[in-house]
Amino acid sequence: MKAYALRSVPVRSLLKWAGLPPSSFYYKHSGARKGIKPSIHSFTVGGERMENRIVVLQIEQVLRQEFCCYGYKNMTAELHEIGWVINHKKVYRLMKEARLLYGARIRPLPFKRDFIRFRSLKPERPLQYLAMDIKYVHIHGTGRNVLLLTVIDIYSRKVLIYLLRSHIKKGDVLLLLSLMLLEYKAEGMSIRNDNGSQFIAQVVREYLKEKGVYQEFSHVATPEDNAYIEAFHSNLQREVIDRHEFDSIYHAQMILDRYYEWYNEKRRHGALNRQTPNHVFKNINPVPFENEKLLNYL
Repeated sequence: MKAYALRSVPVRSLLKWAGLPPSSFYYKHSGARKGIKPSIHSFTVGGERMENRIVVLQIEQVLRQEFCCYGYKNMTAELHEIGWVINHKKVYRLMKEARLLYGARIRPLPFKRDFIRFRSLKPERPLQYLAMDIKYVHIHGTGRNVLLLTVIDIYSRKVLIYLLRSHIKKGDVLLLLSLMLLEYKAEGMSIRNDNGSQFIAQVVREYLKEKGVYQEFSHVATPEDNAYIEAFHSNLQREVIDRHEFDSIYHAQMILDRYYEWYNEKRRHGALNRQTPNHVFKNINPVPFENEKLLNYL
């Protein structure tokens, strides 16, 4: 039998004879996810670049509302209202990764909170118990909501300090608290707030602990725990927000400045035997308010 010498044949010729595309032959699977890597950051309307975990915390806060069982589309609309620039596809991915789709259980927060034990308080002096909360204020001229952060003294119902911003982050809360504690002594002071991401931030909790201020949190979906400032917000809604149309955040600031001054100095309060907050506050703790205007204009 005649022997034939084997000669090498080009790979492309073999692929052509076999009808196999070269791309399929040379492709090597990397094992990684196909396409562009998912982003790990999101942006706010103000252009601030934040990690996606902040968005997830915000989603969890929304879902902690009683009966709230939002899917990713409603949650996208909620995040837009709060001030995030994010599309529904990314919201779906984040909610799916965090197992938050359609009313799934919310993971417990990674720290132990001191919850409010007594809803009704009987303070013996000013600056013993404070209440802090954020309220939405609609700006008709822009069609958007801004945020109003207020701290009140429960004994006298006096507004100690407030802040109006398009967005309120943990840094704004720190600024507000630091200016307040420059004016008022923190000794023996307690402050209660809800479970907003701005209040549960580690840097805020550590700052209050360092200053000796005891921080307590309302139970989830229980606004009654912070009834004092909720009642104040009810008055604010009835006496100011429902009666004015704000052209801009600066217009709202002007109106609120005047209202807070009138509220402290002249508004008679039923819980104070028809006395004004400043009258009750000064009679017990007659400290000059030299920096009060500075506190009002943050």
